[in-house]
Amino acid sequence: MRLIECVPNVSEGRDQAIVRQLVLALKMVSGVELLDWSSDADHNRSVFTYVGEPEAVLTATQALCRKAFSLIDMEKHQGAHPRLGAVDVVPFVPLRGVTGEQAVALARQLGE
Repeated sequence: MRLIECVPNVSEGRDQAIVRQLVLALKMVSGVELLDWSSDADHNRSVFTYVGEPEAVLTATQALCRKAFSLIDMEKHQGAHPRLGAVDVVPFVPLRGVTGEQAVALARQLGE
């Protein structure tokens, strides 16, 4: 089994109704296990950690991004962290049977 981790940072850490919708977007994808998430009201950010096969993790990340883009208004966003975008950091971490180059390819695919 190939295993990759993704740890996206989302620019919402205060409105827990939005955070719950983001969690649900991840949980709806088969083959992905949500390991953890945390929110920080001061920075107004949430960080999610999940793992799975690369294709499933990519699908979950796309779902998370779509949901975040539809729910987070960056024109009204305030927080201690720089506001770069609704989703602004999306590292893919190869864990088992996945190379660094394959993780980079997933990141590029997400960007497209």
